[in-house]
Amino acid sequence: MFDFDGPKLPRPLILFLHHLQELKRSVLDFLLCLPTSILAFTLLLLLVYNGFSVFCIHLPFLAKTSPEPANFSPEYPAGKFPLLRLSSSYSSLRSLSSSSSSSSTSSSLSTSSSSFSSKLYVVKEENPPPILKTHLQNHSFSVIRISTSSIRSHRRLKKHKRKLKILRSLPPQSSQFSTRIREFFAAGNCKPRFFMTWISSLDFFGDRELFAIESLFKSHPNACLVMVSNSMDSKKGNQILKPFSDTGFKVMTISPDFDFIFKNTHAGAWFCRLREGNVDPGEVALGQNLSNLLRLALLYKFGGIYVDTDIIILKSFSKLRNVIGAQTVDIETGNWSRLNNAVLIFDKNHPLLFKFIQEFALTFNGNKWGHNGPYLVSRVVSRVSGRTGYNFTILPPSAYYPVDWTRIRSLFQGPRDEIHSNWLISKLKQIRNESFAVHLWNRQSRSLEIEKGSIIHHILSDCCIFCNHSSSSL
Repeated sequence: MFDFDGPKLPRPLILFLHHLQELKRSVLDFLLCLPTSILAFTLLLLLVYNGFSVFCIHLPFLAKTSPEPANFSPEYPAGKFPLLRLSSSYSSLRSLSSSSSSSSTSSSLSTSSSSFSSKLYVVKEENPPPILKTHLQNHSFSVIRISTSSIRSHRRLKKHKRKLKILRSLPPQSSQFSTRIREFFAAGNCKPRFFMTWISSLDFFGDRELFAIESLFKSHPNACLVMVSNSMDSKKGNQILKPFSDTGFKVMTISPDFDFIFKNTHAGAWFCRLREGNVDPGEVALGQNLSNLLRLALLYKFGGIYVDTDIIILKSFSKLRNVIGAQTVDIETGNWSRLNNAVLIFDKNHPLLFKFIQEFALTFNGNKWGHNGPYLVSRVVSRVSGRTGYNFTILPPSAYYPVDWTRIRSLFQGPRDEIHSNWLISKLKQIRNESFAVHLWNRQSRSLEIEKGSIIHHILSDCCIFCNHSSSSL
């Protein structure tokens, strides 16, 4: 069967080679018997497997993390603290207001006014900043966790340090501050004393703020106004207020001396810790919180009246003493549900002011809007109500806040139709009869334009001195 020229192989090896050749022939015969499509499919599977094995990419999977729940922290909603009845104070307000309202107003408007009250529960939603908790697992490189809150906190800290540097660099001026302000009050024979604060740049002091001052002197021509502000205590700031001084009104600008103003109060120690960097300023603007504290300390030190620069005064405050205004009232119970600190009238060294300052220093929180302002006075008053030694009155919302911030737009709108026109007339009459001032809620109304025939348009005509403001600029 096999012919070899060389030496012959052993017989068992020859038989093994013979069987191997037979097996090879059988396999080839079997493969040739298979359909061509099956053979092609087998080759395709082999190619796919080879491709996956060569080009396979191992992707990391994101770790599953449960979403963080939102943190809702309502700040003293109605009913959480003891409430004070307003019946006596409301009746006294009506008698005070009616005695000071002009007869021309009542004759010009015939529509009867309806009593205005509102119930508002404000719940502020505080959502913590999102934090990336994604980890790349089973990988050779490490991952740095990024926290947006830490980045924001770092930026806030840098901004805070710049402000602290400014506070530390202010020259000592206690004697100068006290001397200037006392001489101003003595020379002016001031009745009454008004305080305002301005924490922003002069670029933002516009017609609205000037009109607020006009309304102050229109209703209190013999008053003295002290504008406590670093930016206003300048040549440009005095130039802005020059029309008032040239007309004979008593107004002065002065930079705040915090050491003197906060001396002998809890605010002094708190401010020292702030200046040393031991107080977290929080997310809310530091200047805003300093303004909340400054108004309390100024009244405690000197006594008088504090008003925000978006308060339009309608009539004299001469019969008001040691009063604070409610912002909202529960219509069902008749009790106040929130107070506000935009208008404060208190005697020098009043114990309630001392408690306000103490609360500020002990519970300061720079991350919650209103915590050191309206919510603060609400907390303190709810605790001291009914105690002896505190003599003050809470006025209803109609005194200073006849329209809540959610409805302030309605005062800027002109009549749309007959029904709306009748409502405007009625509301204007109510404000003229019951309100001592109107809070414009700057944050919500700054961009609104005063329409002809609106309530603010009428108030503008009633309370102006120079009367040269345009509706669009106020």
